[in-house]
Amino acid sequence: MGETRSKGKEVGVRGYRDLADDLRRRIEEGEFPPGTTLPPITDLMDEYGMARQTVRAALAELANQGLVVVRRKLGTLVRDRRPVRVPLSRYGSVLRPGGTRGPWETACAQQGFDGEMRLMDVQRMSAPDDLAALLEVAPGSELVQRRRHALVGQETVQVQRAWYPAELADRTGFGEGGKVVGGVFGALTGAGLAPAEADERVTSGLPTADEARQLQIGTAVPVLRVQRLTRAVDGTPLEVLRVIAPADRIELVYDRLPLGGSPA
Repeated sequence: MGETRSKGKEVGVRGYRDLADDLRRRIEEGEFPPGTTLPPITDLMDEYGMARQTVRAALAELANQGLVVVRRKLGTLVRDRRPVRVPLSRYGSVLRPGGTRGPWETACAQQGFDGEMRLMDVQRMSAPDDLAALLEVAPGSELVQRRRHALVGQETVQVQRAWYPAELADRTGFGEGGKVVGGVFGALTGAGLAPAEADERVTSGLPTADEARQLQIGTAVPVLRVQRLTRAVDGTPLEVLRVIAPADRIELVYDRLPLGGSPA
């Protein structure tokens, strides 16, 4: 025990914040790579000569900052914070029907990530005023909501909700409970409703407690909030999509945007 206590003194660890700082250093220097488990609490107590509550508080600090995720029976896992590049051009490769990957899965595959878009549920609802205005339907009209999680491995990296007018959803099969293989845009194209343009708005901030729970991040980890409205060639609204994602895991890339005018 004397040796372990002396190590804590050697690195200047006096309280839980110092302990959190030292564990953060060890994570960032690669001693504990993403996906690995930190030593058990009892081992950290012995190594640093600290009380159980102090170690627990340090781990809670790391979890709040998004460096680790505490999971029952698995211990304290080092969180993978490698960003996934999400280029706007990803949609161009999935507009044709018949593909097997949607835009998220396509973007992940191009970067070597094991990406999956998992359908969580499908619900019918009455359109609130804000969604009715965006989809250009009467308030109270029937909408279909599809709730999805974008995964890398088993980690939820995005929480998505998408809404469609019920008539459109039934025409394309979105009103049913199955996953849309190849992505929504390919299915829309196959139904004669090819997406032609989109408005996208991105904001950021700290997550709510519910958002942090769904994304398994700390409340000090900023999130991106994306809203996209997609329209057909004739301007008809097709989809409203809202996305919440940890800002340290997603890199939105708006490539080859037209700037107006013509080349000289």
